Amino acid sequence: MALLTNKKAHFDFEITDTFEAGIELLGTEVKSVRAGLGSLLGARIMPRGGEAYLVGATIPPFQLANAGKDYNPDRNRRLLLTKKEIAFLAGVEKEKGLTIVPISVYNKGRKLKIEIGIARGKKKFDKRQVLKKRESDRDIRRTMKSGRDAE
Repeated sequence: MALLTNKKAHFDFEITDTFEAGIELLGTEVKSVRAGLGSLLGARIMPRGGEAYLVGATIPPFQLANAGKDYNPDRNRRLLLTKKEIAFLAGVEKEKGLTIVPISVYNKGRKLKIEIGIARGKKKFDKRQVLKKRESDRDIRRTMKSGRDAE
């Protein structure tokens, strides 16, 4: 079960490949994520200097009174990946049209993991097509359900 999800990731992007990574968090951030607080909207992954970082995610402290005065909920958080995976992601980032986005944060045992995906941005036409398909599927389900109720 995902604790945090990036709901717009599958709508705005076409996900081609996924990775699982550990995420380096403070204690108050871990409690906050387990409580379902935080947001991955607008976040992305940036490989820099042999490390990968989660940039743009907002994770507030669990208890604001216990957080330090200099606590920043939008700070960059380091991802725990192998050197080979980081090198691969660095190559992907240089490729035109591809980006690396976080999809979800979830529990795996006692550890928190983040699912990241290599994505290509969708055009407006593709997004409209997805909305039309979703609406037509909803109409079909509605008529099927009303047909069953009539019997």
